[in-house]
Amino acid sequence: MKGRCKMKKILIVVDMQKDFVDGSLGSDQAVAIVENVTEKIRNFDGDIIVTYDTHGENYMETQEGKNLPVPHCIKNTDGWKLDSKVQKALENRNFKTIEKPTFGSTKLIEHINGNYNPDKIEIELIGLCTDICVVSNALLLKSNFLETKISVDANCCAGVSPESHRAALLTMKMCQVNVIE
Repeated sequence: MKGRCKMKKILIVVDMQKDFVDGSLGSDQAVAIVENVTEKIRNFDGDIIVTYDTHGENYMETQEGKNLPVPHCIKNTDGWKLDSKVQKALENRNFKTIEKPTFGSTKLIEHINGNYNPDKIEIELIGLCTDICVVSNALLLKSNFLETKISVDANCCAGVSPESHRAALLTMKMCQVNVIE
């Protein structure tokens, strides 16, 4: 149909960092999705945004550190870096990085607002952890971009546990986030 602009697709790769894959907060479920994530990145036709959970040396003194007393994703440590296979999949891709100090990212909202027309985009999220950072960002995006199609690929996400992963997917479905299974 003439006059219709093609929708711009955005892939948000959430916190695929070493500490969440096989480091201090890693899990077998996280390791199991790495291949799906790398394949998605390599084959994605659109813009890519990569988030980094980012904490300072004072992490244990923060509100999050008091509730989750496991130091992780301390900036510039090995655990803060992307999983090596994810980093390799991104090698020949242009992507934007966003460091976030907590679960959901207002910087992500600001970046999308400043660089895209929300009426002309579709957003897909993948990454870790489904039940913390993925769900937080999906719901932030949905509440800021009401008419934008927001999707989460369940096969490219893992939660703290299989049960909390499923619960987060159900929560997102109930909030009109499209869950790809």
